[in-house]
Amino acid sequence: MSQVFSEETHRNMLARIPHCTGREISDWLRTVDEGPALFRFEEKVSWLRHEHNLAYGHAKAIVHEYDLRRAARKLV
Repeated sequence: MSQVFSEETHRNMLARIPHCTGREISDWLRTVDEGPALFRFEEKVSWLRHEHNLAYGHAKAIVHEYDLRRAARKLV
């Protein structure tokens, strides 16, 4: 079962990702966008973890941010 992070925890996790991975969030979001056409959240997380050797929390935060931004684009 996946964990549910608070908004503050999510923001803190995103802030640490560039330091931990050497890549900016925008790079990771582009990676998810250009990656395989996976539909389920956990499939995307699993793909990032295995393809890019990310920790579960980092992969989850990236996919969550990707989904938030994609949803925001649909509202505009």
